[in-house]
Amino acid sequence: MIGIGIIGLGMASQPHMLALKDLEAAGQARIAGGFSPSADRRAAFAARWSVPVFDTLDGVIAASDLLLVLTPPGTHLPLIQAAAAAGRHVLVEKPLEITAERAQRMLDAAGGITLAVVFQHRFRPASLRLKQVIDSGALGKLLSCSASIRWWRDAAYFAQPGRGMKARDGGGVLLTQSIHTLDLLLHLAGPVDRLAALAVTSPLRSIDTEDIAAATLHFANGAIGVLDATTVAEPGFPERIEIAGTSGSAVLVAERLELHLKGQPVETLDRGMAGGGGADPMAFDHGPHRSMIAEVLAAIAEKRPPSNSGASGLFAQRTIEAILRSAKDGSFVTL
Repeated sequence: MIGIGIIGLGMASQPHMLALKDLEAAGQARIAGGFSPSADRRAAFAARWSVPVFDTLDGVIAASDLLLVLTPPGTHLPLIQAAAAAGRHVLVEKPLEITAERAQRMLDAAGGITLAVVFQHRFRPASLRLKQVIDSGALGKLLSCSASIRWWRDAAYFAQPGRGMKARDGGGVLLTQSIHTLDLLLHLAGPVDRLAALAVTSPLRSIDTEDIAAATLHFANGAIGVLDATTVAEPGFPERIEIAGTSGSAVLVAERLELHLKGQPVETLDRGMAGGGGADPMAFDHGPHRSMIAEVLAAIAEKRPPSNSGASGLFAQRTIEAILRSAKDGSFVTL
């Protein structure tokens, strides 16, 4: 049974631990324990989850077969390098790193291990169904593919030291919040090959990253669309993806899917429209995390790349960098 250790015991550990508890109860994995350089966080984590904690990075690496890296983005590269040197597989929180160049260095270092990225929106039941429909050709040729992420983050969220700053997070609404929905859009519709964009920082926060961004997208398959992303839309609304093809349309609002296929009754798959769009970024179900970790475990056992491989996570990161470059230069950018 694969032993799973966690590096980074902050806010992001909650859905992962809920998922791991389910998987451990089902006999699919074993929780090896957690590590944080903070003694207070280690103590709180051990008390809440009743699992071992380690006071050194080497300790948790030695005790684990698969490591969940849930630390700030700029720390990911050296942690993956250390894990790979010890032959440990890794599931790393999004984004892969603070830049695509550092992310590529991670992939290069992870050549002998399984490296996956936390894009749990791909594993929502509605997302899986929409992916199946698109891949089957039921929507026909894709023509219009867009995403809207109109979220809210309050002052308490930005009170955490470094939150929203390039030095800690590497980016703003695009890299830190909207990357999940952008990744899902690219996972469904394929890569973007050209775009033009605008991005600004609102007067609501003292941060050095963007909290409002918009882009016009041209996909490699010929479809066009828009990306609208912000964290200034109080009180926060469910993220939305809309895809139209020659044989029908689909509307995905958080975990609610409507399929309108020509000649067929409307198909609705409704798992709710709650999510992390409001002031509480953890207000979502951990089921997709459970499915995502189970996929990584299966990929390790079957010696194949997981569907959320680290390499697949580069598409969103490179698209974000192109959006910011376009916003800075005022021109179209070709990827």
